[in-house]
Amino acid sequence: MSIKVAMIGAGSVGFTRRLMQDILAVPELRDSHFSLMDINAHNLDMVHKLCQRDIKASGLTATISTTTTQREAIKDADYIVCMIRQGGLEAFQLDIDIPLKYGIDQCVGDTICAGGIMYAQRTIPVLLGICKDIREVAKPDALFLNYANPMAMNTWACNKYGGVKTIGLCHGVQHGHAQIASAIEYWAKTRNLIGADEKVSRDDVDIICAGINHQTWYIQAIWRGEDMTPKLLEMFEEHPVYKDQEKVRIDVLKRFGYYSTESNGHLSEYLPWYRKRPEEIPNWIDLSNWIHGETGGYLRVCTEGRNWFETDFPNWLSQPAPEISQAKRSHEHGSYIIESLETGRVYRGHFNIINQGHITNLPDGCVIEIPGYVDRNGINMPVVGELPLACAATCSASVNVQRMGMEAAVHGDVNLLKQAMLHDPLTGAVCTPEEVWQLTDDLLIAQSQWLPNYAQETVNAAKARLERHEAQGSRVKLKETRGAARLHTRTVEEMKEQAEEARRSAMTSDKGELTKNINPN
Repeated sequence: MSIKVAMIGAGSVGFTRRLMQDILAVPELRDSHFSLMDINAHNLDMVHKLCQRDIKASGLTATISTTTTQREAIKDADYIVCMIRQGGLEAFQLDIDIPLKYGIDQCVGDTICAGGIMYAQRTIPVLLGICKDIREVAKPDALFLNYANPMAMNTWACNKYGGVKTIGLCHGVQHGHAQIASAIEYWAKTRNLIGADEKVSRDDVDIICAGINHQTWYIQAIWRGEDMTPKLLEMFEEHPVYKDQEKVRIDVLKRFGYYSTESNGHLSEYLPWYRKRPEEIPNWIDLSNWIHGETGGYLRVCTEGRNWFETDFPNWLSQPAPEISQAKRSHEHGSYIIESLETGRVYRGHFNIINQGHITNLPDGCVIEIPGYVDRNGINMPVVGELPLACAATCSASVNVQRMGMEAAVHGDVNLLKQAMLHDPLTGAVCTPEEVWQLTDDLLIAQSQWLPNYAQETVNAAKARLERHEAQGSRVKLKETRGAARLHTRTVEEMKEQAEEARRSAMTSDKGELTKNINPN
């Protein structure tokens, strides 16, 4: 069974290899052809060499081609996988640093908040270009699997304006699922409900998770025939690790009654309550790992990971190739979707799709994340019904921001962009309307090289406005701050002192981390 999989943004260090290995773990797909595309020829060459070595070491017949031309990669493809970061780390740093001058302290900045909204402005034009190529040169009915953030805005734009069936994929649901299993295990052991050596895995806990990407809610978690949702607060407050690492998620669980999929750091920047006062941010985060709330944490680990990979690449190439097998396969959705569509084996996962009455108290047309089933007949999404009201209210606030941000990106509408920023929960909690207006102008000017959707006169007008504010003395006062919890970005020399840890970090900082070997404890 030979298929062509185009990977756009394949210079992604860990994720390209991880997904390729997952697909090739399926016996029927071992003749697949992978067309790797990236605008960075140097990174693409390094990833290609690693992937080629992996295939050869496992004695597989799969083939790889590389190109810096998107259309060439997509031509005749059955599946197109997107993992781009438009603007790279340079633009990402602006997403973090410029809002920080206005008091907006982000951990990740890739979903909503000021950073996520600007990320959409850069990414959506590129995605619509990918959709155009898919329509024109890919196989008929080729499926677009999008991993690029901001997931909801990107997937929304592709489905509404790109003319291509697009499914958004994220592994947040799996991570939280593992945490719930771990919390149940610890709780059950302390009450002698299971033996000291017994384990509770994801396979033992049946979940229903629904909402929007990065704000999805575990509305059911059944273990041994009982819905454990009412007991989750007790479990997480008792857990020796999560009680310190997941303070925001536990506080939301206490007040909403439901646990959120997303990490402490992610969730804290989607809500108006936890990061608006710098002096209080340390009360809600944990610095044992960036994902628990560190200021600019994801930017730091991505920067360290990329620098380390560039330096350490010869060592990566000289190491034994990983085994490509079912036992080593990750829990990323992409390979399972392809397997199910090609072989008919049924897969259940959580996917980002257009709401068409699936969640009845969120607007039709927005992008939601719910359980779905895949087989040879396609991707089938059951109706969830109503979300709990507090969960729906929080999601609705983000949906409105996503809608305005997506439409602003498609149409290059600066007023709509500013209105999206104004209605963002954390941005609105921190900034006055005039601060939001000047912040947006600052971001437009700084990122104009990646914003072909905004006319040059629009950028020039933003510059003129800020210059006028300077001249009139109405420029808002900017803050000189590194944020409430920003850590030092390590140099390569510093990382060499912990080489193995640095190597693992480089592999995981671009989404390649979700393997079956994760120990949630």
